[in-house]
Formats: sequence, structure tokens, C-alpha cells
Amino acid sequence: MPRNTASIDLAPPVEKAFLVAVDTGDDPGWTAEDSLGELAALATTAGADVVGAEWQNRRHVDPNWYVGKGKAEELAQARSETGFGILVADDELSPAQQKSLESLLNVKVIDRSRLILDIFALHAQTHEGRLQVELAQLEYQLPRLTRLWTHLSRTGGGIGTRGPGESQLETDRRIIRERIKKMKERVESVRQQRQTAARGRDRRLYPTVAIVGYTNAGKSTLLNALVGSEVARAEDKLFATLDPTSRQVKLGDGQTAIVTDTVGFIHKLPHQLVDAFRATLEEVTRADALVEIVDASDSHHEEHRATVQTVLDELGAGDKPRLTAFNKADLLYPGADGSLPAPAVAGTVLVSALTGFGLDTLRAEIAALLASLWEEVDVAVPYAAGELLARVRERGTVDLEYRDRDVRVRGRMAPALAGELRASADRWRATLAGDAAAS
Repeated sequence: MPRNTASIDLAPPVEKAFLVAVDTGDDPGWTAEDSLGELAALATTAGADVVGAEWQNRRHVDPNWYVGKGKAEELAQARSETGFGILVADDELSPAQQKSLESLLNVKVIDRSRLILDIFALHAQTHEGRLQVELAQLEYQLPRLTRLWTHLSRTGGGIGTRGPGESQLETDRRIIRERIKKMKERVESVRQQRQTAARGRDRRLYPTVAIVGYTNAGKSTLLNALVGSEVARAEDKLFATLDPTSRQVKLGDGQTAIVTDTVGFIHKLPHQLVDAFRATLEEVTRADALVEIVDASDSHHEEHRATVQTVLDELGAGDKPRLTAFNKADLLYPGADGSLPAPAVAGTVLVSALTGFGLDTLRAEIAALLASLWEEVDVAVPYAAGELLARVRERGTVDLEYRDRDVRVRGRMAPALAGELRASADRWRATLAGDAAAS
């Protein structure tokens, strides 16, 4: 008799998660309760069912328990009441803290960094994204290594591969260090490929703009709206997009820019992720200008902006020319449906990437920002530089004076194009000087 499999549920069981935080008062603008709200969203994104949360006010975190011993014992009571199978701490735990809590509660204990790493692993779609996530996970795990990595030796280890007197834990550490080294080499290869692609864009001499912002502020939705088609994955989830997407965007007045959607930032972003994703985040450092997108409907948008600034500073891009787009205007003003123009005040624009409100103003402001970076030139180049002159006419605001032996170019243009033009002019002057010396 055939088996009836229609009722069999093959989906993995949903893990019940309990959240815990310590408020030391050292994080301006963030209370433990606020941070736990974001942690709950992270846990839900990872697929957990949040069944409870606790926080404790302390001058310092406990070096052994993270929370105080009494609060840790209360967590044991909460486990018996809720049946949670995973405890998530809002701060990075030391190996000793993790071990103490696991021994007391007999459940899996992870911290905020590990949770974010897991979400990145869940959402990494491309080969590049998976490489960077794995590198970050390996670097996170190394100082927490117990005996979890012995399976790694099966492919390249075995008899004769261990040093004299080397313990199993030392073997595991050596194996993971070797994997980290190989992963870094592969990520470096990705970085070089990105540099090659960036040089190709530079040769086209389109200005480049990177969209940056807190996770779930609407970066991908904004890029889709600017392009006019669905080119970037946009979901109402934290870290829905890990892999950057670059597209040409028409800005008006004949201007075109390459706009890139980048990975979102978040409070207490693990430093391993910043390091591992540096190849991807170089899109931010290479950009001529930034558009910082802010969720105007979020009560913590100022704290979010501070987090974004911290990461940009770490990347060396904190002082780049920037335009701020306050997004989700439709949630604040029901009339922001795209039928009325949006004002621009002191480098900021109110927009709704969902309804289209303010997008024309945003395009105009991006164009104005890029134009403000243009440089004045007054040089002479030979007629042989025809291809360069064609690009200057197309992408600059210039007057051309055709003379007997060369063309005088006066006007304004993007820095990269101005640099190429000056280099051509220098070569032309050298040629004229050589001709004069020969005669």
C-alpha cells in the first residue's frame, strides 16, 4: 500500500529564541530595550521565533556571565517557562561567557555578531558574497574554537599531517588558519576583479555615486526607482541585499551617472564583516559622491546616521561629498504620492522611493552635487585627440576653439575627464617643444 506523504512537513522546526541585553549607559541614544527591538528583528530575519527578552542595567558586563549571576539564573527559569532552545546576547560574548551560559542553560548561546553573520550567510547569493561571508565566519570562529572544526581535516589531513605532539585543538586551529589564508587570497582576487571593472567605468568617465545607509532604509528600492526597473532585490527585511548592483541612471540635462546600491550598515556591525566585505565596500571609497538614504519614519534615524558615519569613517569615506535622502515620506505625509514636487534644503531631499515622491528633485540634486565637483580647464590638445574631444563635448560644459595645429578647450568637466585632458595637453606641449628644439 503506497504511503501517504501529503501531510509530511519537511521544513526544519522553527527555533525558539530568547534575547538578553545589558545596558551600561555607554551607548548614547540607544537603550537596551531599543537595541533588543532591533535584535528581535534580526532574529526573526534569521528564521527564529522570539519568545521573550530580558535586559539588565549594570555598570559593566559580567566577565563570566555577561549578565549578573542572579539574572543568569532567572534565564534558566525563563527557559523552563518558554522552552527556548537558543539564547541570543545583544553584545559580542567572550568564549568564557558563552561557555558559562551554555553550561547553565543547556541551550545554544550565540551573540549579536554571530546572528548577523548567519543572516549574511542566509542572504549571500553570489560567489563573491559567499566568499566574503565565509571569511568573516572563519575569523569570528577562530578565537572561539573548541573542537568544532575537526571535520575540516578530512580533505587534506589524516595520518602524517599533524606536527609532533600537536593536540587536536591545535590541529583544528591550524586548519582554520589555513582556510582563512586561502579565503583571503580568493577575496583579494575578487577585489582585483572589481578594480578592473572600476577602471572600465573610469574609461567611460561617467561619474559614480554610491547609495549608503542603514539596513532596510530602502537603498535597493531607491536604485530601482531611479533606474525605472527592478534591477536590485528589494525586500522589507534586514540585509536583504549583500551584493552591490551598479546601473546607469539618467540625471537630466544629458547627465548620466553610475549608481551603486551597497550593503547596509547596522548598529554593532561585526568588525569581521567590515574587513571581509572591504572589497565590496570599496565601491563606496571609489565613488565620486554618496547618497545617504535615511528612513525618516524611524524614531532612531539619527542614531542610524551616526552608525553609518562610523562605518564610513572606518572605510576612509567619511568626508566624501554627500547628499542625504530622507526616505519613506509616504509614511509621514499621506500626500507625498509623487504628484507634487519635493523641496531640497541644505543638501537634503525628502523622498519616497515607493511612490516616486521627490525623485525628480533627487536626480537634480545629484546632478548639481556632481557638477559642483567639476573642475575648470583651459588647455590645448591636438586634432589627433578627436575621441577625447568627443567625450569632452558630450560630458562637459566647454567651448572649443579650433586653431591651426590644435584645439583650445575651455570650460568645466568631471575631475577624471579633466585629468585625462590635462595629460593629453602635457603630451602635446612636449611634442611642440621637441619640434621647436629640432628646428
